Amino acid sequence: MGHTATDQAGTGGLTATEHRLANGLRVVLSEDHLTPVAAVCLWYDVGSRHEVKGRTGLAHLFEHLMFQGSKQVQGNGHFELVQGAGGSLNGTTSFERTNYFETMPTHQLELALWLEADRMGSLLAALDDESMENQRDVVKNERRQRYDNVPYGTAFEKLTALAYPEGHPYHHTPIGSMADLDAATLEDARAFFRTYYAPGNAVLSVVGDIDPEQTLAWIEKYFGSILSHDGKPAPRDGSLPETIGEQLREVVEEEVPARALMAAYRLPHDGTRACDAADLALTVLGGGESSRLYNRLVRRDRTAVAAGFGLLRLAGAPSLGWLDVKTSGDVEVPVIEAAIDEELARFAEEGPTAEEMERAQAQLEREWLDRLGTVAGRADELCRYAVLFGDPQLALTAVQRVLEVSAEEVQAVAKAKLRPDNRAVLVYEPTSTAEIAQSAEDAEGAEDPESAATVEATDENEEAAK
Repeated sequence: MGHTATDQAGTGGLTATEHRLANGLRVVLSEDHLTPVAAVCLWYDVGSRHEVKGRTGLAHLFEHLMFQGSKQVQGNGHFELVQGAGGSLNGTTSFERTNYFETMPTHQLELALWLEADRMGSLLAALDDESMENQRDVVKNERRQRYDNVPYGTAFEKLTALAYPEGHPYHHTPIGSMADLDAATLEDARAFFRTYYAPGNAVLSVVGDIDPEQTLAWIEKYFGSILSHDGKPAPRDGSLPETIGEQLREVVEEEVPARALMAAYRLPHDGTRACDAADLALTVLGGGESSRLYNRLVRRDRTAVAAGFGLLRLAGAPSLGWLDVKTSGDVEVPVIEAAIDEELARFAEEGPTAEEMERAQAQLEREWLDRLGTVAGRADELCRYAVLFGDPQLALTAVQRVLEVSAEEVQAVAKAKLRPDNRAVLVYEPTSTAEIAQSAEDAEGAEDPESAATVEATDENEEAAK
């Protein structure tokens, strides 16, 4: 085992070390003896951006297949063993990665490592037509429940298709299409596994009440014998002009409880100081009930029942600023849109106040520290920075970078990006006017864009296998 990063770095007492196995697997360890638990997180550098036309949704489908048994663990055994040991687990797929994770009592850490190694090394031995059809149906049902048959369910999918042009690797979302899910074959799944589920295409982080020396020995024991293989194609180029250059617009008539205005703004790539500035700008404008848009639309004008502005950070393509406003009563969308443009123009002209900057930085700082403060959250962030930016240590200094951003930088990114000619707009019009009078109880607020862009494998796998 090669030790590639011996220097420990961190903030607030948090540290991490990085190691690499001979087969290419990167390992990140972070000790935290506050509670007797350990988190295991495994990120594979594969997401929907790696898919090709006609086979969308394959990364998400394969995430589910990873819970359907491997050489030593049959059927639903992965869930049963982890939960029987007092642990929790799940997996998710996004544009840029697929991850799997367990949080275990400390004395059960070895079990979690063995389970992840077994399916990385031997899943093809258990992958057959039965498990393929089982999970194809599960994913199709997930699409029906979360996207096709709920109010505003396809909004993120529609806006993504508008914001990223046809042929762009981020044009489609991780859930994929029904037609492509039906078209996927067993050989497609096997080829996908051989291409992307290799040690050299993964980062394993272990955080919590661990003995680093013993943990490394277990990792070498269970993962070290897995053969490495190359052949992964480079992801398609996700670069785009800095702004869209025009306003793209689509009107959707559906059975929804209220009119809605949603928009996606093209923003700087994740990992840049400009992206942190954009995050602060959106927090001031739409991050909670103290934000400018909420105060204007919901409290003052009473033209909306919900208003939010969030950031979907993306490393391989421009990030998205996600605006979501649900109208109040019979208010027309143009009234809402005019007020939003007025507030954005005022913000671009004046910038944030000192109080707004302090509040926004405190809000983002709390969110970062909340993630880093749990073993599972820290394990996930360490993997994220290792996979997307090549350096897990960046996770431990992210808070400081946000606090260093100035009000002038926040104003500059708002002025350059939060303009009508740099957005894709989705307008929802209810098909029944009787539905328009519904209140905030029915018209949900802004969905977290990170959640909208991520699909999960849950215990639905377990139920489907019974």
